[in-house]
Amino acid sequence: MEIQHHFSLKNYNTFGIEAKARQFVAVHCVAELKTVLEQHQSEKKFILGGGSNMLLTQDIDALVIHIDLKGKKIIKEDDDSVWVEGQAGENWHEFVLWCIDQNYGGLENMSLIPGNVGTTPVQNIGAYGAEIKDTFVSCEAMNIETQEIKTFSNAECHFGYRESIFKHDVKDQYIITSVVFKLTKRNHKINTSYGDILAELERTNVTNPGLKDVSNAVIAIRKSKLPDPKELGNSGSFFKNPIVLKSDFEAIHKKFPEMKFYEVSATEVKVPAGWLIEQVGFKGKRFGDAGIHKNQALVLVNYGNATGQEILAVSKDIQKTVLETFGIKIEAEVNVI
Repeated sequence: MEIQHHFSLKNYNTFGIEAKARQFVAVHCVAELKTVLEQHQSEKKFILGGGSNMLLTQDIDALVIHIDLKGKKIIKEDDDSVWVEGQAGENWHEFVLWCIDQNYGGLENMSLIPGNVGTTPVQNIGAYGAEIKDTFVSCEAMNIETQEIKTFSNAECHFGYRESIFKHDVKDQYIITSVVFKLTKRNHKINTSYGDILAELERTNVTNPGLKDVSNAVIAIRKSKLPDPKELGNSGSFFKNPIVLKSDFEAIHKKFPEMKFYEVSATEVKVPAGWLIEQVGFKGKRFGDAGIHKNQALVLVNYGNATGQEILAVSKDIQKTVLETFGIKIEAEVNVI
């Protein structure tokens, strides 16, 4: 466990942004994490997971602690369900594929989402009709100040759309070390309600889909729409889909009747941010090495040597234009550092 100085984070963020950490250390078990926190109590710290949901706009003047805890195990099981624990540093997609290989159902719709297991509850990640909160049982997290381990239940995490207690009430207070999911062993609830999944299954002549079929469909869809961060720097969806009050949306929809929307409650609708961005002409645009992906307007990309500041400027331009055009505010899903 070696602390390195002036360490490049280019390979530790999926945007591929060049930024330096004043100090950097990777921890591989809970005991190492406890030791680092104890020995550097007075220092400013920055916790780094898979680097998939952040935009680095500056060097990190802190001790960067990379959470690289590995491992997965079955906590308990019965005839119908299994409780699986994944360590925080496990790659999320690989964890999902492992669960599918064991015939454990519930995570297949979230295949190929970048990042690690430990950061999934923070954002309450989701895709194609599934969210972490649907299968999440609990997570263990270390208090940064006291090094005590606390267990957070599903209810205690206060999950919302791309929201949790870790983004608000206890932000910067805890480091998630492991997560437990309750998955199905039989009578799987196969979720193909999204049109894209149905179309992909039809294309591949799958009429009675299983877990692997749904996962393969999601992987194919994501690969067709989203660039591989190893080939083109990006952080997946940069913006959240805005949720608008129905009372406000009625006037907007009258003006833009072609606007797509989904009802999320008796009083709110969700509008696809990608559609809004595409309508104002940003899809496929490039500003130097910063740009918007040609297949998916929600994805901002680094074509090579863009700085975080350049990508941030593009995102702000998009937000301003969408607000001026539609009167709808879109927020970044990515954490801007």
